[in-house]
Amino acid sequence: MMKAFLILEDGTVFTGTSIGSKKEMISEIVFNTSMTGYLEVLTDPSYAGQAVVMTYPLIGNYGITPDMESRRAWPKGYIVRELSRIPSNFRCEGTIQDFLEKQDIPGIAGIDTRALTKILREKGTMNGMITVDEDFDLKEILPKLKAYVVGDVVAETTCKESYTIKGGGPKVALMDFGAKDNIAKSLNQRGCEVTVYPAATPAEEVIASAPDGIMLSNGPGDPKDCTAIIEEIRKLYETEIPIFAICLGHQLMALANGAKTYKLKYGHRGGNHPVKDLSNGRVYISSQNHGYAVDASTLDASIAKEAFVNVNDGTNEGFSYVGKNIFTVQFHPEACPGPKDSGYLFDRFMDMMKGAR
Repeated sequence: MMKAFLILEDGTVFTGTSIGSKKEMISEIVFNTSMTGYLEVLTDPSYAGQAVVMTYPLIGNYGITPDMESRRAWPKGYIVRELSRIPSNFRCEGTIQDFLEKQDIPGIAGIDTRALTKILREKGTMNGMITVDEDFDLKEILPKLKAYVVGDVVAETTCKESYTIKGGGPKVALMDFGAKDNIAKSLNQRGCEVTVYPAATPAEEVIASAPDGIMLSNGPGDPKDCTAIIEEIRKLYETEIPIFAICLGHQLMALANGAKTYKLKYGHRGGNHPVKDLSNGRVYISSQNHGYAVDASTLDASIAKEAFVNVNDGTNEGFSYVGKNIFTVQFHPEACPGPKDSGYLFDRFMDMMKGAR
């Protein structure tokens, strides 16, 4: 097996074996604590511009199954402790090694991913490189790592033109900022006709289609970079159309109403994050994938009230907008493969649209 190296911007070097593509890559390095669902992680557009460290030690044991969350894989790199070379599952359609090669994603296996995760937790998310070049020059590489920025990844991940998924119920306009397929599927399963729009679609076009509701999707990158999109979301906010927003959509709605966002030290990524619904005091286990959060103290209480908080660190996880049929969440109620605890929020959105009609 070919040697590979993971080099962090603080100068730390991990040595392992190459998996997937042999090309060199630089990206932001983040970790995910999910025990399953690695294919859904790989095909989640929110990981564009990042390399993912899987903290669970064995990855790939059930192979590649028909569970992709978008048209392709998005991470720039993939980092695991042990890669299963012989998967076993009745739905298996191939190995993760072959999948990474076909998707041209370089990776590294055989390193201590928990030690790596501990570094990222203590020092914060940092940039890194995966390379198979045994003669790398650390002095040359470190400035390149520090200079790397994720960039405009929303434009990279969004659909190129609108399309409609037929249904006999309410008509929902889904703004695709890097949407996971299960958002549209969750709505369609409840009878909705879902029209998916590219991220740069003018608000006037969406409003003119007379939707019963608007969904603002998840997506990658720094929400503050989406200045043009934020202006359009403000126009959507001014209407009386019910709106439900997830993850990046939640952040953009808050920014459109004067709030501020900030980068978390190492983000929330995994399928085991507890959030409290402040309306009933119940705690739900949620799926999350975000590196930024909304500072709840910067959003005027007359505009929105905090609806959910993260039990682990107290960060904001959602808002209910005052006098509006709008609610937003930082976590993923469409979680696939799970947990399904917060799927009821789609039903809440359905009730909101029925009430508006």
